Amino acid sequence: MPRPETMLLHIPDGFLSVGVALACWVLMVLVQGLASRRALDVQLGGRAPLLGIMAAFIFAAQMINFPVAGGTSGHLLGGTLAAIVLGPWPAMLAMAAVIGTQAVLFQDGGILALGANILNMGVATVAIGFGVYRPFAGASRPIRLGAAAVGAWLSVVASAALTAIQLAVSGTVAFALVMPAMVGVHTLIGVGEALITVAALSFILSTRPDLIDATAGAGGRMWSAVGLGVALIAAALSPFASADPDGLERVAEDLGFEGLATSAPFAVLGDYLIPGIEDPALATILAGVLGMTVVLGLAIGASRLWRREPAPG
Repeated sequence: MPRPETMLLHIPDGFLSVGVALACWVLMVLVQGLASRRALDVQLGGRAPLLGIMAAFIFAAQMINFPVAGGTSGHLLGGTLAAIVLGPWPAMLAMAAVIGTQAVLFQDGGILALGANILNMGVATVAIGFGVYRPFAGASRPIRLGAAAVGAWLSVVASAALTAIQLAVSGTVAFALVMPAMVGVHTLIGVGEALITVAALSFILSTRPDLIDATAGAGGRMWSAVGLGVALIAAALSPFASADPDGLERVAEDLGFEGLATSAPFAVLGDYLIPGIEDPALATILAGVLGMTVVLGLAIGASRLWRREPAPG
C-alpha cells in the first residue's frame, strides 16, 4: 500500500539543506515557466483531454510499487512515456501537476523539497527520455520501442544520480557512498520503468498510433474513455502494491540518514487514505481516484489556457 516514505525518489523534507532545496525551487520555477511558454506552441486542440488522462494514469501508476531484488520496490515515474505521447513541454507541466498534487494533497515528498522532486522526476526524466527517443521517432516500431525502453531506463538512473548529487551537496551523506548506492538500486528499478513504458507505448501504437504524432487531430472520446479506464484500474490495484522500501528509502536506511526526514507541516490525506473509511484498501482506492481527478482537472485546465485562437483574417 502506498506510503509517503516509500515512494520512489520522492525526497522528504530534511534530506536536503535549505540552500539546495531553495536553489532547486528557483531552477524548477524557471524551467516550468519556459515549459509553459513553449507549450503555447503546441496545438493540442481536441487532444487536450489526452494530457489530463496521461497525467491521471501516471498518478495512479505511481501508486503501484513493484518488487525488485533485495527487498526493495520501485514504481513508474512516467516522464519518458509522457514526453513521447505529449511532447516534452506539455509533459513537463503534466508531471509537475502529478508531483505537486502528491506533495500538497497526500504529503508524498516534502514541500521544501518539491522543487528538487519536480526537477528530478518531472523535468530530467522527460528531457532524457525524449532526447533518447526523438532521433528514432520515424523508425520502425521495434526500434522505436527499443529507444523508448533505453530512454525510460536511463531517465530513472539519471534521476537517481541527480538525487544523489543533491544529497551530497546538502552534506547529508558522502558523494562516494550515495552515488553508487542510488545508481545501483535504480539500475534495477529502471528495468521496470522500461518494461511498463514499452507496454503502454505498444498499446498506444496498436490502437491509436496517430496520438504519438504531435500534428494529430482529436484523441477521440472512445480512446479517452479507455485511457481513463486503465487509470482507474491502476488505482484499484494500488492496495496490492509492494510494501518493501523504495530505492531512496533503502539507500537512506543502509547509509543511516533516514532519521533526518521531517513530517509535513500540515496533513490533508497523508498515507493516501481517506479519513473516516475503516477499510484501508477502499480508503486507498478512493484517495487514488480523488488524486486522479485533481490531476486530470489541473492538466486539462492548463491545456485549455495554452489553446490559441487562430489569428483573424
